[in-house]
Formats: sequence, C-alpha cells, structure tokens
Amino acid sequence: MTFEILILLLAAAVQSGTPILYATLGEIFTEKSGVLNLGVEGTMILGALAGFVTARLTGSPLLGFFLAGVVGSLATSIHGVVCLIFQGNQVVSGLALTILGLGLANYLGTGYVGLSAPGFDPLPLPGLAAIPLLGPIFFRHDILVYCSYILVPLIWLFFTRTRLGLALRAVGEYPAAATAAGLSVAAHRWLGVLVGGFLMGLGGAYLSLAYTHLWTSNLTAGRGWIAVALVIFAFWRPGRAVFGAYLFGGIMALQLRLQATGTQVPSSILLMLPYLLTVLVLVFSSWRRGSGEAPAALGINEEPVD
Repeated sequence: MTFEILILLLAAAVQSGTPILYATLGEIFTEKSGVLNLGVEGTMILGALAGFVTARLTGSPLLGFFLAGVVGSLATSIHGVVCLIFQGNQVVSGLALTILGLGLANYLGTGYVGLSAPGFDPLPLPGLAAIPLLGPIFFRHDILVYCSYILVPLIWLFFTRTRLGLALRAVGEYPAAATAAGLSVAAHRWLGVLVGGFLMGLGGAYLSLAYTHLWTSNLTAGRGWIAVALVIFAFWRPGRAVFGAYLFGGIMALQLRLQATGTQVPSSILLMLPYLLTVLVLVFSSWRRGSGEAPAALGINEEPVD
C-alpha cells in the first residue's frame, strides 16, 4: 500500500511540475539571449486566463492553449519594448510586468471565478502506460505533459546544434563580439523574449486547462517565482530544469496530500514548503557555482553604437 502511495505521489509530482517546467524553459530561453525577465509570474497568469477564457468560449482547449502562448508573448513584448528599445532597467521592468499581469488577470477574471472550462484529460499511452513503475509515473498523463517531454531535448538541440541557437547564446554571452560577427543583438534578444514568453504562457495555460479545469484568483500561486529560481538551480540547462521542476512539483503534491489527510501540521507551514525549498535551492546553487553560470551579458542592455 505504501508503495502505491509513493507511485501516486511521483505521478502527481510530474503533473504538478509540468507548468513550472514550461515556465522555466521559457525563462532559460529568454536569459540565454541576455535578457533577464522577472515577469514570469505575471506572464503565466495572463496566459492561464487567456487559455481558460478561450477554451470556455470556443469549447477548444487546444486553441486556448495556443492563444495562451500568444498572450504570453504579447505580455513579454512589453518587457521587450522597455528593455530593448528604451534600454530600461530589466529588473524593474520585469517586476512591473508581474504586478501588471497579476492585477490585470485578477480584474478581468473576476467574472470567471469558480467556473469551469473544457480542458485536457489524462491520455494513457498504449504500451508505455503498462510499463511497471515508469508507466504510472510518466505515461498516464495528458498530452501537454508528453509535449513537455519532447520540448526539453528540442530546446537542448536548438542551443547546441543549430546556427540560430548558437547565435542567440553568443548574443547573451558577448554582444560586442556577436555584433562584430554580423549578428543583430536586438533581433536575437527579441526572439528570446517572445519565444520565452510563449512558453511561460503555455505554463500558465496548463494550470487552468489541465491541472484544475477552472479559474480562481491567483491561480499561479508563486510558480513563476519558483521558475526564476529553477533557472539558477538548473544552471541554465534544460535537462536539469526537468529534475528541478519535478522536485518542486513533488513538494507541492505532498503538501496538498498532507492537508487532505488531516495532518496536525498547520496548513500555513505546509503551504510554505515549496517556497522554503526555493530559498534552499538558491543557497545550494550559489554554493555550487561553476561550469554552468549565467550568460555573461545577462541583464546588461546593449550598448548603443556610435
């Protein structure tokens, strides 16, 4: 019986960690280009609302999922305008985006609180779902979870094996050298901002269309900030982001199940666990600094050309 509970908890960790994984991959994509975006939380919740409203009005969760990504890109384009066109402070702009996104989503979503929308249901993969141990944990989820499995190696291949990916990394590491090589720093950073925002919006949509199938205020509940911390924990590597996202997902799933069993531990302490882990992850990552440090030009605006 205990073994079955462990399997269920690990499966819940994959599901709970999937929206964090999408958002983390989006932030990695953005930061690889040299742009720091602390507006992940605001971008995620706008994507969550856009996906929910679209699915409810059209009956198509797939369309809602796609439009959530588009809204995520539109949200981060505000950050792009401030930082890439007007050369504003990237930290301040990202924080403003989070505040704007949370406030706007809570205002526009007031009429939808407590309502449900069509979403994505579990779709066990034939054959794979029957594999002992691995099947129940990884292959009895919805299609968005399976898409995240594919997305991770695709992003890794993009950054390590394609000309565009290597150029984007060069812009994030040494913009002056990239410019001397004929690359447009602004264009590549816009690519990082928009694609990253798209993935963040998808992470938010997962919460409203697959994880809950309903809309509530503050649906993201700090997951965007966890994603920012996970980028550091993962040393800007997509593969390590998977482990971190599922770790946080497991902690979230554990605290929900402990509350459901009526444990004597105060609920406020249980709710604190994921964010306490965030602090510990940042401490660990700072201590382990080395081969996977941040892009050298992260957070530094492009110097104007005379």
